Amino acid sequence: GWLFWRLMACGRWNGDSKRQVILLILCVCVCQSGAETLRYSLPEEMERDSFVANIAKDLGVPLSQLAARKARVVSEGNEQLFRLDQNTGVLTAKESLDREKICPQSDTCTLGFKIFFENPLQLIRGQVEVLDVNDNSPVFPEKEMVLEILETASPGSRFPLESAQDKDVGINGLQNYSLGPNPHFSLATRTAKYLELVLQRQLDREEQGELNLLLTATDGGSPPRSGTAQIRIVVLDANDNIPVFDREVYKVRLAENSPLETLVVRVAAADPDQGSNGEVRYAFTQTSERSRQLFQLNPTTGEIRVVGNLDFEEAKSHKMVVKATDGGELSAHCEVQVEVLDVNDNAPEIALTSLSASIAEDAPPRTVVALFSVRDRDSGDNGRTECSIDGDLPFTLTPTFDNYYELRTSAALDREKTAEYNITITATDWGTKRLSSRESIFVQVSDVNDNAPEFTQEVYTMSVTENNSPMLRIGRMKATDADAGKNARVNYALVRQEGKEQPEVSVNAESGDSGTVRSLRPLDYEKVRTFEVTVRAADGGSPPLSAQAVLRVMVRDQNDNAPVLLHPAPESSAAAELVPRWAPSGYLVAKVVAVDADAGQNAWLSYELAKATEPGLFRVGLHSGEVRTARAVAERDAARQRLMVLVRDRGQPPRSATATLAVALVDGFSDAFHQLGHDPASVQQPQVAEDELLTTYLIASLCCVSSLFLLSILVLTASALCKARVRAELPPPSPSCYADGDLASDGVGVGSTGTLSPAYRYEMCLTSGSRRSEFQFLRPILP
Repeated sequence: GWLFWRLMACGRWNGDSKRQVILLILCVCVCQSGAETLRYSLPEEMERDSFVANIAKDLGVPLSQLAARKARVVSEGNEQLFRLDQNTGVLTAKESLDREKICPQSDTCTLGFKIFFENPLQLIRGQVEVLDVNDNSPVFPEKEMVLEILETASPGSRFPLESAQDKDVGINGLQNYSLGPNPHFSLATRTAKYLELVLQRQLDREEQGELNLLLTATDGGSPPRSGTAQIRIVVLDANDNIPVFDREVYKVRLAENSPLETLVVRVAAADPDQGSNGEVRYAFTQTSERSRQLFQLNPTTGEIRVVGNLDFEEAKSHKMVVKATDGGELSAHCEVQVEVLDVNDNAPEIALTSLSASIAEDAPPRTVVALFSVRDRDSGDNGRTECSIDGDLPFTLTPTFDNYYELRTSAALDREKTAEYNITITATDWGTKRLSSRESIFVQVSDVNDNAPEFTQEVYTMSVTENNSPMLRIGRMKATDADAGKNARVNYALVRQEGKEQPEVSVNAESGDSGTVRSLRPLDYEKVRTFEVTVRAADGGSPPLSAQAVLRVMVRDQNDNAPVLLHPAPESSAAAELVPRWAPSGYLVAKVVAVDADAGQNAWLSYELAKATEPGLFRVGLHSGEVRTARAVAERDAARQRLMVLVRDRGQPPRSATATLAVALVDGFSDAFHQLGHDPASVQQPQVAEDELLTTYLIASLCCVSSLFLLSILVLTASALCKARVRAELPPPSPSCYADGDLASDGVGVGSTGTLSPAYRYEMCLTSGSRRSEFQFLRPILP
């Protein structure tokens, strides 16, 4: 599909049919060649405008088409290194290229470029490898290296030397070392960067105290280049111990954003000698100048700290050799390897390659609008990027290759809805702390079409505070018309509905493209909280076109109502409550209930104790209004308490009301009656008086019953005493015994009509002269 639209674009760009056929064939060839990368090579230090390649020949594009299709070369990076001649199709270098300057840290130096064609749009990738030339000689960091070696050093001892540096690479780089003829030393090379001096025959300070050797470094160029350094060896007296590091290699991982003075590692070397021969000092050796600028070694403690700004993109690791030397000038070496960890400190970079400033609204979907590339200098997920478009816009991003993206349309455009687009492209990396960058692209949509007025929204919601002044401006409504002149002039009017009252608001009949809404009269939130009207916007055309929108007006509450007390009733001077004197702390005395006709914060009520006979005895719940005892009631507290509770809302300014409570501290019913009977407030409480009267009746009844009980006991006692005195004056009678039948005939009734079972026989002996009766239970009558 992409190739089809490219071919169609090629056909539309040229007029006649013959050129369309030629361009179709040319587009197919060029598009197929764009799928591969053009690769060239160029030796460094060539003169400016040196020939690189014939692009037209390699791509098979006629020279006439280079200028017609506006072919140009775009180098990667900020500096343009190459030039494309549209007349000859030859790609040349704009300046003399120095490989060591362009790629100082890389063995291979490859420069990328893009061949960009317009009409139709095409991008072809290419690479130019800058070949190394042996233009640099090996260089030692010091012209003279001084080694102090003990005369007791045994043959086979090795002494590291500063290696030479050669900016060239490959065969042109450093290849070997050679040492001048001498009877004591030879060279040992592990690698071109690690050089050691090996003692072949033991030294004798008395025979020769100093030796001078010539060290030569040679590269592999043709002809070869070389560099020399003088090695001066000072033979020292015996020192039988050398410093020993606890590790040969120290490996450290360090984030690239590590602050200055961060401790990297502490190297430690021990020397069992005494005095100055056991004092160890540390120094860098065989360490690059860049590492010395980034790290600092404390010569006494062996601490290595950060003194420069680490950059993962510049160097991913640093290797340093630390030399530990005692007072006898014996030394040992260890290697410190610092691995720099990448931190997401580089935001993606967006480079715009091509842009169409204007696009027709009837352009089909997937029309290319712009071409851009994204680059992030970080690595891993920190350098992985993704692109997105901010907002809901009819455009999409299509990735092509090599971090290039095409901005295309995703739907049909409508100029009357959106005449221009400000497209913001956001490129975000995948780091833990994601970084992003933005690029804005401005695209205009052409063409015009007739339209009726349109409100910016279907429902307008406006608010006004109650008790407002008449003709107060509360907002505005807006309708737009894509037409021009008279047909675009918009008039506003309210739509009157039959059977409804006159609306509370008005809209300006004609006010350009916006209608101002004003209130006609003061509003009351407690009567009307919201209302809706319909507004019509008509243009000046003939016949006029119109649109309607709903205007919803919300009335905001104002703190114009004070709290109203429900309990105690506001018409009463005070409410009487009873509290027993044994009431503990937290005892519920009463609850003050109030309401507020306002809404929201204006109706939030709080309760507080404004005044009290005993301020420390009672407390009021801030939000509940419950009156409780703050402590246990004491004997010293007055029997009658009077409380004043303040009820306040949270309006601005706040409004309040007060409630008065009369509290009686009582021990019992009588005390309550006494307290309330002498309380003037009890006269104003009919229900309380009725309860007190009932209590009085109960107390009077209890007193009467108690009196009758005592009187009955006194009468029975007096009667018993009188009977005893009479019986004492009579002669003593003989005892008699009665059977069941006799008792029944005399009316005692202990047979079948008594409370005892008739299965028993009873014998009762009575004496006429005694004052008591004696019952004897004999035996049961068995069936």
